[in-house]
Amino acid sequence: MNLFKGKNFDFVKNRKLFFIIAAFLILIGLISILFQGFNFGIDFAGGTLLQIKFTESVSTEVVRNVLADFNLGGSTIQHLGENEFVIRMEKVDQESIRGILASFRSKVADLEVLREETVGPVIGESLKKMAIYALLIAFLGIILYITVRFEFKYSIVSILALFHDCLIVLGLFSLLQKEITVSIIAAVLTIVGYSLNNSIIVLDRLRENIKLKTRDSFENLINLSINQSLSRTINTSLTTILPILALYFLGGNILSDFALALFVGMIAGTYSSIFLASPLLIEWNSIFKIRTGKTVNKITKKNSKK
Repeated sequence: MNLFKGKNFDFVKNRKLFFIIAAFLILIGLISILFQGFNFGIDFAGGTLLQIKFTESVSTEVVRNVLADFNLGGSTIQHLGENEFVIRMEKVDQESIRGILASFRSKVADLEVLREETVGPVIGESLKKMAIYALLIAFLGIILYITVRFEFKYSIVSILALFHDCLIVLGLFSLLQKEITVSIIAAVLTIVGYSLNNSIIVLDRLRENIKLKTRDSFENLINLSINQSLSRTINTSLTTILPILALYFLGGNILSDFALALFVGMIAGTYSSIFLASPLLIEWNSIFKIRTGKTVNKITKKNSKK
């Protein structure tokens, strides 16, 4: 299904506008990260998480008052709706948890325990390091693969596009103070793979066009390559986003944040694949004075003769 057959959008001409939009969104996220930080889940921060659902309507203040009796009034309480709460508190033992639940049942209403997790601070710090290492190894592997498969400059623009995608997702989670958990890191890594795949499709088409259309300028070849890959990129994104939306609306509270990370990441990844990755090559050539246009064509002819 070719949605854009016969179309020829000028992505190169408006590339600076696309760069500004991306930079603006990243800046908002970075400001939030700088001043608000991340709301690390129990996986990373350590402590005890309790997710409960009351049989009656209960306010957040009532829940906090009960916790105050156990010197836990400063705990983070998130009201998920329909009398459901997620409570994040400092690490407490099983006896204290039983006491808290008994106090809720006697002073507030009967309840159902949906989730109970306890993670020590040492494990939390270890998970943080492992998450950072996972992202770094992924990026280094991507640089190595694209350098071998294409060229070094292709790997750099791809990494910049991936940084854009990751920062958009992490910035949004910081802005909304959504929990950063192991599943969110898994979502970010999934986004990295998805976005990279889209970028490689466009870059591979660009490489083919450089060989075949030797009389066109580098800017025209980039435009042509993006337009040729546009329908495929949009179709892939749409078919991926639809099940993610189903997961977000029907998957329950446990999966909603994971689905949100995937949804935002897919949108950002599609944007970066179309509007950032290939147009960044022009800026790269401009900064490092790499030969383009007719000179590139001459190089290509020499390589083809070899």
